[in-house]
Amino acid sequence: MSLRRLIERSAELKGELVAFARSDRFDRWLTPVLLEAAGPERRLDEGEAVRIIDHFILRFRLPDGATVVDRFVAGRRDLTEDDREMLLGWRDPVEGVFEVRRKDGDAVVLLNLVDDLEYRTYSNVGPAAFRGVSKGGFLLTCLVPVLPVDGVWLVSGTMSSYPKSSATEIAQAALQLAVSHPELVFRNPEKIEQGWESVREDRAAFVEFFGGDELVLPPAEAEERLNAYYRHRQEAAVAEQPERARGRRLPGLGLPAFELPRGLADSDTVGVIYDEVDGLNFYADYGMLRDLFADPALAGRRHDQDALRAYLREESIAPLPIRRLAAAHPETVDAVFRKLLRKPGFSWSEHGEALLRRRKPWYYAQEPRPGVSVVGERLVELAAGTGQQKFTRARRVPSQPRRP
Repeated sequence: MSLRRLIERSAELKGELVAFARSDRFDRWLTPVLLEAAGPERRLDEGEAVRIIDHFILRFRLPDGATVVDRFVAGRRDLTEDDREMLLGWRDPVEGVFEVRRKDGDAVVLLNLVDDLEYRTYSNVGPAAFRGVSKGGFLLTCLVPVLPVDGVWLVSGTMSSYPKSSATEIAQAALQLAVSHPELVFRNPEKIEQGWESVREDRAAFVEFFGGDELVLPPAEAEERLNAYYRHRQEAAVAEQPERARGRRLPGLGLPAFELPRGLADSDTVGVIYDEVDGLNFYADYGMLRDLFADPALAGRRHDQDALRAYLREESIAPLPIRRLAAAHPETVDAVFRKLLRKPGFSWSEHGEALLRRRKPWYYAQEPRPGVSVVGERLVELAAGTGQQKFTRARRVPSQPRRP
């Protein structure tokens, strides 16, 4: 098919797909999503409804793990191979904040400020969709590929347009998206390597500042020392590039840079581990577990057993802290788990990894990604008036097991 015919076909398929998603067979999942978005007043404007339905179609996982697109393709034997390839490609949409680089015929060339990649973009309703969109302006939207053609994209769902004068607010929105959803940044392979490089540099600075990559402290002291560390890093960055800071008020200097959430602040101790792969993470009551592994007799106490069970059970906690404790106490780790699991023959060296894989399959199902998002130079330029730095930390939500 020609590109024009592919775009026309995409409009036909999208209409059929939307009708399929809004049929009774998906009502039990779609209606609750819409009601939640509507809030107690049950009000939802058309644009927001379109955005939610589009996300439901492309991203929502049904109980068997399939998407609405998967179900649609599986049930339509009349689809051509090109139809199937196009539809299945829509399961990996690009969400972002885009700057309009230029118009090119019926297309616009967009720079995604989040992943720093350019996208040649069309609309299946024609070029009229981009009327009023000008070079230097911004779009908030979602894109899907026009397969089997490479490097061509379509607007999917709603599209919000903003003038060039909104640059500061747009930059803030893009930075927030990069921090809260680092996976969007890592669509760009270069950003993955830059992220790992930044993690290595930051971890080395952490180890130099604290004398190691693991701390166990009372919550108040942990906050105080981490704030001191972040201030030290900020001041070092200013010293390295004084020309960028000259005449500019830098937010954060002299202000708290970090505050523990309540689930951590209420614990007796907080474990802070800066791992080479898992990055910087925080663990509630980590000191209790360290004492448990140092003295396996404590494993007979319900309170200590519950703490370790929480670390094994919670999806917010990676295998890292358990691996650390096992490595630090090779003489006692078997005794701890034998009591916990009631398996006299348990051996950490033989059964430990299998235990972690069984309890935390989600961790092994995904490729490791750096805990730092590195934004592009264009976003740095747009954010210059906000005092943001080039390296934006995508801090993971601190691990918070339920307290025993």
